[in-house]
Amino acid sequence: MARVFETEPAAYFTVASLLLRWLKNKSREAAGVAAPLLGCSPHKDGRRRKRHACRCPWQFNCPQKIRQNPSSSAGQRFPLSDVIEAQQFDRDLLGRIFDVAGVMEDLEKDTDAHNILKGLAGEVLTTENAREFSSAAKGETLEDTIRTVEGYSDIIVLRHFKSGAAKQAAAAATIPVINAGDGPGQHPTQALLDVYTIQREIGRLDDIKVGLVGDLANGRTVRSLAYLLGKYHGVKLFFVAPDVVKMKDDIKDYLTSKDVEWEETSDLMDVASKCDVVYQTRIQRERFSDRTDLYAEARGKFIVDKHTMSRLQSHAVVLHPLPRLDEITVDVDSDPCAAYFRQAKNGLYIRMALLKLLLKVRCRRAFKS
Repeated sequence: MARVFETEPAAYFTVASLLLRWLKNKSREAAGVAAPLLGCSPHKDGRRRKRHACRCPWQFNCPQKIRQNPSSSAGQRFPLSDVIEAQQFDRDLLGRIFDVAGVMEDLEKDTDAHNILKGLAGEVLTTENAREFSSAAKGETLEDTIRTVEGYSDIIVLRHFKSGAAKQAAAAATIPVINAGDGPGQHPTQALLDVYTIQREIGRLDDIKVGLVGDLANGRTVRSLAYLLGKYHGVKLFFVAPDVVKMKDDIKDYLTSKDVEWEETSDLMDVASKCDVVYQTRIQRERFSDRTDLYAEARGKFIVDKHTMSRLQSHAVVLHPLPRLDEITVDVDSDPCAAYFRQAKNGLYIRMALLKLLLKVRCRRAFKS
């Protein structure tokens, strides 16, 4: 049984449950027999304990089995042991993740696969509001927390209020760490599902125009998305934000270094008419501390409503990382160009793919030792 430890994002419960049960069933199909195979109890740092029966959920792609039957290898190896920031990915790696996500989508849409949710093979250990209710409230360091919880889990999904916390956690961990958002830093899994959605909705990732709207200074999702879009050709980004939350210079400098064209503007209607994607975000009240005057100045300045939608090209879409407040009016939801709920569903497939790939890396490394 694989265990996923999460600090907040509940989406990983369904992801892990659905995926792990299916992989357990597929391992038996791949083996062709009900008898278990020899395998390993893996650890990221290379420690390994042999067992008579492999209890790894990735048994059908387990390195022990691949050695016995090389033709069962799934192909290229996944090069990452953690998912911390968008800069880790290149175009080839993104393509491979999207291919696996497509397989996961087919799985989830399979009528019989819904039975996977019964008798779960995976388990999620979760803590909500860990800043207030865990040992962190007593002064425990993040490193000590990570070293403790990794003893109960196979992978850690971390959301943290501090930028850079995921990288700090990964340095301390001996199992894979997925950054599910670190303050105003990054949210790489959201960016992965955003790019996956753009590919599915628009049909391409090169030669597109994307408008990033809202809180661009504090929005970790737009930062990660800008990093990923910078890996494609012919991309142009429009930054539409109130003055107090404009896109920061580090992202602009990165895009310039990659020869990605970008433009700051306050004309949302003009951007809507030019772009293939309008990516709306909320103004984040929690980032303003006690400066309610600045929050009031920023909120409500750029709203996507039916008038905005009327300016879109016929193939264009509106995305949003959710949750929303009033920056997209609810009467827009029925518009075919409103893709944000389809976008949210794609998060299931991307996270299934990441869990599959990261835990397979862990199994392979343990076998090598």
